[in-house]
Amino acid sequence: MIKVLKSGVLLTIQDFGREGYRHLGVSKAGSLDPIAQIIANRLLNNNDNDAVLEITVGLCELEFTCDTVIALHGADLQATLDGHAIYPGWTYAVKNKQVLSFATGRAGLRAYLAVKGGIQNTEVMGSKSTDLNACFAGIEGRALTTGDEIPITPYYGEFIKVGAMAPAQRKLIRLHQSPHANLLGEPLLSNFVSTAFKVSSNSNRMGVRLEHKNNLGHSHSLPSLGVSPGSIQLPPNGEPIVLLNDGQTTGGYPLLGTVIEADLHQFAQFRPLDTVEFKYVTFEEAAKAKQKLDGHLHQLSLALKNNL
Repeated sequence: MIKVLKSGVLLTIQDFGREGYRHLGVSKAGSLDPIAQIIANRLLNNNDNDAVLEITVGLCELEFTCDTVIALHGADLQATLDGHAIYPGWTYAVKNKQVLSFATGRAGLRAYLAVKGGIQNTEVMGSKSTDLNACFAGIEGRALTTGDEIPITPYYGEFIKVGAMAPAQRKLIRLHQSPHANLLGEPLLSNFVSTAFKVSSNSNRMGVRLEHKNNLGHSHSLPSLGVSPGSIQLPPNGEPIVLLNDGQTTGGYPLLGTVIEADLHQFAQFRPLDTVEFKYVTFEEAAKAKQKLDGHLHQLSLALKNNL
């Protein structure tokens, strides 16, 4: 088990989330940075979709009540194991009664903690991810709190220390074209891609709100349509919302576009006041970006295969 001594700002159990239930109004949930989840799990020779802990901002403490091996990835939240610094991108052996603590960091927002064999909570609708809005899965459908015990399988086997780098962070986010380009008009869309936005502090796992000084306001009203993580809604006040994993399944605001698959994980690490810009790309460019990201993960697998 892992015992939560201090939960920090937001500590949840996540995997890749739920697929195939959006027609029922069920959000995806899941890790906001699935690339960090994949890398952390591969460092431990886990399955990519083994459940992990998503640690937002930090400021939490976890006590292990058995031996295991862990891997950290994502933001550097100044983690320590019994007071000794440990770093994202590496594996570490953990002994019974050791305490893993997180302070916070100046870059990046979310760290991902994988354990050998994955977290062993119960699946709901094919996923172990916590749905904070519908209040199910994870542990009682809520953020973890002091005193919670997170089920894991002890590991006493051989341990080889390995590490991995993350893909480069991007501030220029690539988008698929807006399905409402004719409605919004070329002047507004040109204004959108020429604007540097600031990430609002009023952001969460449902979506990232963006602030700016340009005029993107409008008076359009639409019937509700299906939306998904990566959809960029434009409310009448002109401040875009990038929907994330806990976002709703339908919405009536016009869409500025959709973040390409290769870039969506970047939003997991944007902190309030970080700057974000956008550009539209073709389907071919989006496919090449995904191939490049997949190539990074494939190289990691080859390197680990030769070292483990």
